[in-house]
Amino acid sequence: MIPANLERILIVGGGTAGWMAAAALARVLGTACRITLVESDEIGTVGVGEATVPHLKLFNNLLQIDEREFVRQTQGTFKLGIQFNGWGRPGDSYVHGFGGIGRELGSQPFHQYWIKAFLAGRAKDIGAYSLNTAAAPRGKFMTSASDVSPSSPLANIAYAYHFDAGLYARYLRRYAEARGVRRHEGRIDQVRLDPESGFVTSVVLADGQALSADLFIDCSGFRGLLIEDALHTGYHDFSHWLPCNRALAVPCEKVGPPTPYTRSTARAAGWQWRIPLQHRTGNGYVYSSAHVSDDEAAATLLAHLDGRPLGDPRLLRFVTGRRKKFWNRNVVALGLASGFLEPLESTSIYLIQSGIAKLLSLWPRRDFNPVLIDRYNAQSAFEFDRIRDFLILHYRLNDRAEPFWRACRYMDIPIELADNIALFHDSGRFYRHAEEMFAEPSWVEVMLGQGLMPRAYHPLVDQVPEAELQAFIAHVEEVIASCVAAMPPHEAFIARHCAAAAQAA
Repeated sequence: MIPANLERILIVGGGTAGWMAAAALARVLGTACRITLVESDEIGTVGVGEATVPHLKLFNNLLQIDEREFVRQTQGTFKLGIQFNGWGRPGDSYVHGFGGIGRELGSQPFHQYWIKAFLAGRAKDIGAYSLNTAAAPRGKFMTSASDVSPSSPLANIAYAYHFDAGLYARYLRRYAEARGVRRHEGRIDQVRLDPESGFVTSVVLADGQALSADLFIDCSGFRGLLIEDALHTGYHDFSHWLPCNRALAVPCEKVGPPTPYTRSTARAAGWQWRIPLQHRTGNGYVYSSAHVSDDEAAATLLAHLDGRPLGDPRLLRFVTGRRKKFWNRNVVALGLASGFLEPLESTSIYLIQSGIAKLLSLWPRRDFNPVLIDRYNAQSAFEFDRIRDFLILHYRLNDRAEPFWRACRYMDIPIELADNIALFHDSGRFYRHAEEMFAEPSWVEVMLGQGLMPRAYHPLVDQVPEAELQAFIAHVEEVIASCVAAMPPHEAFIARHCAAAAQAA
């Protein structure tokens, strides 16, 4: 006999994770399940995740959200990549841009030909050959153009968004409630478990009301009310490799046009983010409390703002890592309840989206077959660990003098990452493992940007005659430069297509 379908879903916690889950499940499941979200106005949300990666467009497409209305409602701007300042050594700057680098020639990716030309002194910095890395520092932006050749870089521009996390959660709440999701106000005081199976049967609110469900989605933040407090799932600590354990966040007044990129600036004991929105700028300092005090960190953050702060810095404490299981019995953890990787590459919202997508792909019946749960956990662990390695890469490849950075330079790193670094240093090669999030261009741009120059290149590059190689490199540079010149200023694009109302907050 086929087990019964799920009928009731309870999402514990709101914020970005809770309302993303509610919106997506309502869109896909329709009236097949009763979806309830419980949250308490007494409990605040972290709400600092304002930068994203291009994958969010797929989530918006699933929800059939109009992009311009979405940007308008969330005071959003667009993002071509991340600018890293001072990460290799003080004064350095590079952009990790979304999208590709140049174009392939024969069997090899563009950067292999670039390495040969650059080592011979006949090529510019790698950023000159990628649309996003060239356009971002110049403040240029546009969405993909349909009136150009399909081979033009302007025909398929990779981009993401910056937005106000609070406005985003409210936007998704309106979307979800319009499709039948019920919001329940209340603080959870107790979690009830089945004495035989250990499954969660219900949560009990402070007023004594019990809410039951078949499937529970834990979006309760760092605490992990269900996944950890109730089920004692356990946690893999990554702080040996990612030693930052605190962050201070503060918005400031907008000064000047919003940049089409996130900025990450290395500081003595960590790094500072800058995220431009239409109505303000988001800022934060991610740091190691073993190397700087909270007061010193706050002073550093406030001393490096573009404009007047719009409040006092808010302190967040965290331990980088992930749950030993993301799905335990009938509880699936999303967002901060599932683990935390610092926002260096804007992956927090992506991991929520990815968790939702995997859950829908492995959607269970009421018997909760372990084969589905095991596959979900294996895929989620793989994804977390590969993103972890990509973040460690930024810290490992540095030549800074401060104690924090020296410790990062000489720390032990996962063997898979060490192998990736050695392979690239040998001849510029990188091979993407399965469906890991970051593809070859991302690894190439960051390794080069952090100062890891290959000693050689792939031998097959030598099959291309020297004159043809130089003409190829020059042509790619010329095409990129002409495309950037054709793009409008980022602020002008927003003003024309998706400017928020002046009174919006």
